[in-house]
Amino acid sequence: MYRCFLALLASLLLAGTAAAQSLRGFPPSALRGTLEVLQSPEVALNGKPARLAAGARIFGPDNLIKVPASIAGVKYTVNYTFDTQGFVREVWILTAGEAAKKPWPSTAAEAQAWRFDTVAQSWTKP
Repeated sequence: MYRCFLALLASLLLAGTAAAQSLRGFPPSALRGTLEVLQSPEVALNGKPARLAAGARIFGPDNLIKVPASIAGVKYTVNYTFDTQGFVREVWILTAGEAAKKPWPSTAAEAQAWRFDTVAQSWTKP
């Protein structure tokens, strides 16, 4: 009896954890692009040289933090933010479903001109 209850409880907890991981909220300042880690902290952001900030966080598709060296040499479709000094601060490697949400701004000018719906995690052009 207790084993069945524990098995049910464990399956519900795992299902809840998986559902929580699939719902990531991105800030309105997040831009879309491609990222390739060259030799940390050096990265190629949209094909141009950039640098990771001290304490930068890279979230994988499973929303777990990735070490830059573990993803080096592969181009990923990402959402990213900058810190106040212009360094890459946060990076989210997108799942196929997240990458399919379009439009998404790729420049700060687009982000200022468009409107962001925080709940739906979508952008609309004026």
